[in-house]
Amino acid sequence: MASHIILPPDDADENHHQEDGELEEEQEELGRDDAPQEQPPKAALTFSATCVRISRDSYPNLRALRNASSVSLADAAYVKISEGDYGYVLDDVPHLTDYVPDIPTYPNPLQDHPAYSTVKQYFVNEDDTVPQKVVVQKNSRRGVHFRRAGPRQRVYFGPDEVKACIVTCGGLCPGLNTVIRELVCGLSHMYNVNNIYGIQNGYKGFYSSNYLPLTPKSVNDIHKRGGTVLGTSRGGHDTKKIVDNIQDRGINQVYIIGGDGTQKGAYEIFKEIRKRGLKVSVAGVPKTIDNDIAIIDKSFGFDTAVEEAQRAIDSAHVEACSAENGIGLVKLMGRYSGFIAMYATLASRDVDCCLIPESPFYMDGEGGLLQYIEGRLKENKHMVIVVAEGAGQDLIAKSIATSDQQDASGNKLLLDIGLWLTHKIKDYFKSKKMEMTIKYIDPTYMIRAIPSNASDNVYCTLLAHSAIHGAMAGYSFTVGMVNGRHTFIPFYRVTSTRNKVKVTDRMWARLLSSTNQPSFLSQKDIDEASEADRLANRPPLPTGASHRVASSFEQSASSTSNGEI
Repeated sequence: MASHIILPPDDADENHHQEDGELEEEQEELGRDDAPQEQPPKAALTFSATCVRISRDSYPNLRALRNASSVSLADAAYVKISEGDYGYVLDDVPHLTDYVPDIPTYPNPLQDHPAYSTVKQYFVNEDDTVPQKVVVQKNSRRGVHFRRAGPRQRVYFGPDEVKACIVTCGGLCPGLNTVIRELVCGLSHMYNVNNIYGIQNGYKGFYSSNYLPLTPKSVNDIHKRGGTVLGTSRGGHDTKKIVDNIQDRGINQVYIIGGDGTQKGAYEIFKEIRKRGLKVSVAGVPKTIDNDIAIIDKSFGFDTAVEEAQRAIDSAHVEACSAENGIGLVKLMGRYSGFIAMYATLASRDVDCCLIPESPFYMDGEGGLLQYIEGRLKENKHMVIVVAEGAGQDLIAKSIATSDQQDASGNKLLLDIGLWLTHKIKDYFKSKKMEMTIKYIDPTYMIRAIPSNASDNVYCTLLAHSAIHGAMAGYSFTVGMVNGRHTFIPFYRVTSTRNKVKVTDRMWARLLSSTNQPSFLSQKDIDEASEADRLANRPPLPTGASHRVASSFEQSASSTSNGEI
């Protein structure tokens, strides 16, 4: 039901109006290769969807929009945008029927499941969508929506037909084993699937390792352990080899657990699968301990990370209080986003200064960090500093020769901000001839290697079940919670940008008030941060998007999925 937005070529005649015959001809031409095939009859959608051709005159910035968009012309076939009344936009996810015609459907086995016999309206209505933005004004547009996750009445795979595989990629995170367990148990117990396999050691395991059979019995206790029983790695993504292997082994459901880089890989796998016309669903479960995945409310493992970070902060506080002019310095994870550091600081109440990548700071001179530390020690005789690993990298680069080295995932290798700060603080107080004791605590790998807590265990279960329901229904997507509702999100939306702490929002103001630290920001820094937030949270628009779609996407960008209250 998605309306396809057709962008004329650069040398096309730029007329506002097209004859009906021309429009039909465009639709027929698009339908030969890329347009979704006719789906089995469904209940009519509650909104009207139209197929429109946009001339370049009708949207003045269309050419710039196309150039700025991360959704290229080559990707346009994978984007499904539907428009409705009052500024309603559905950013839909691909479905098997978009490119594989005449697929048989089956009744959902859950309708005969005794556990769900008392549940009223267990199946999700096909028209249900979830808004990206929930805080609105009286005259607001309805804005961008995502398809609601959940079980459908009809599924596109029979239980005996399903051959599913699960892979974990990237760094460790609390909850990985819980997601694996619930994927296996959910497929087996809810949909009676017997053929489930684990891909060992990340993406390269598709073509370099034997598949590991998984059963509810074999994964029964793995949620009590940290790490991942399947193993993980960075890099190793070779799309052609991976899809060759999927095709050769007859896999038709692929569950991919990993961060934004991993989800980009999942998107490439889906595109190759679609190009080959394979009946395969690809479901991504986003994972990052830093909580920087775009669109979703939070990533699994984040609550556990914040809770475990408290132990390190408590230890730093004890050390600081036990020495004259004692300083406890704790480095927490946060390569690009300081959510763990911010939330751990707010939860602790013992932190005197929090430093994150989004908020630049300076060391020397009036109002600098070193002067603030000196003043706090004279006042309280001790202090605790929390720093995210990505903070202050520009300051280190100015004092130490660095090279732009990257890890296997393409992430820039960071220098140790905690160790660098330790030496700078020591040198400063030595020059002041002032006694001081500093203890540096780096618990980062301890935090990510522990099992998930109760809150994350529940969240992991819901994510896994939503992924299963979507894959069985024939969708390919990334699953996530948006405004408290589980949704199917297009791959390109979660990989195009990162969530970051907004230093111009109230949550960061609350932290500054709690720690009583200065912001270290000039008005120029604040203005630059505001503009960076605006650009970072503006989603990539599908090439040739209509003015109504562009307005709805722009409005949605004014809110963040990690919304501050």
